[in-house]
Amino acid sequence: QVQLVESGGGLVQAGGSLRLSCAASGRTFSSIYMGWFRQGPEKEREFVAAISSTGAYTKYADSVKGRFTISRDNAKKTVYLQMNSLKPEDTAVYSCAAGPYDNAWSSNRVYRPTEYSYWGQGTQVTVSS
Repeated sequence: QVQLVESGGGLVQAGGSLRLSCAASGRTFSSIYMGWFRQGPEKEREFVAAISSTGAYTKYADSVKGRFTISRDNAKKTVYLQMNSLKPEDTAVYSCAAGPYDNAWSSNRVYRPTEYSYWGQGTQVTVSS
C-alpha cells in the first residue's frame, strides 16, 4: 500500500515558478515509477510527467517539455515537479500517482492513468495572467 500527499500548489503569476512535492509512505517507493497528472476546469485528466524508479528515465507531455522537470529523492520518498515559465493554461489540480510494485517502466505506457495504482488527493495550481 502506498499513500501519497501532494503539497506546494498555490497562486502564481504567468511566467512564475512553483515546485510541487509528493510525499509517499510505504516500503516500496524506490521500486516504483511515479507520475504527475493534472485536471483543469472542465477538462479531462491529462498526463504531465513521469519518472522511473531510479530516476534514470523521464517522460513529459509535449505541453510542458522544457518548462517542467520531474525528479525524485528515494531516501526521502518524495517526488518533485519543478514548474517554470507557468502559463494560465497550466491552471489545474495536480495529482501524483504511483505505479504498481515492481512494474516495469515503459515510456509507451506511463502516460496512461490506468498504469498507476495509487493516487494522491491533488494540489491546486492557479496561474493568473
